[in-house]
Amino acid sequence: MNIPEEASFAGIGPQQTYFEKLAKGRFEIQRCMDCSQHVFYPRTVCPHCGATALEWVAQQGHGIVYSTVVIRRKPEDGGDYNVALIDLAEGPRMMGRVAGVKPVAVRIGIVVFARIADDGGKPVVEWIPEGDLA
Repeated sequence: MNIPEEASFAGIGPQQTYFEKLAKGRFEIQRCMDCSQHVFYPRTVCPHCGATALEWVAQQGHGIVYSTVVIRRKPEDGGDYNVALIDLAEGPRMMGRVAGVKPVAVRIGIVVFARIADDGGKPVVEWIPEGDLA
């Protein structure tokens, strides 16, 4: 019997489903089947229309930095890092880090591309800037 892959996520919550998909190398968010709006952070009810029919869909994998801040830390504590809000091409906004550049080089309005990275054994979405920001 060939069971669809989505069946393997049956019975678990939307947050766990999201992270299990990331662990399998898939960056997906939800889309409401009633109003067609994309939804992030994973949930059971559409924040746009209140419907409960949400499906998982693959992302284009790019966005634009909406906001960014540099978190200052001592070098012995890991050094500075950035936290950014990214507007996904599909509409929702998500928090993440822009990787591969100095934290102070991240600017509002830059185009970024998603990749799934390992953060201490947990899969996370991180963002790579388009072009050279060094």
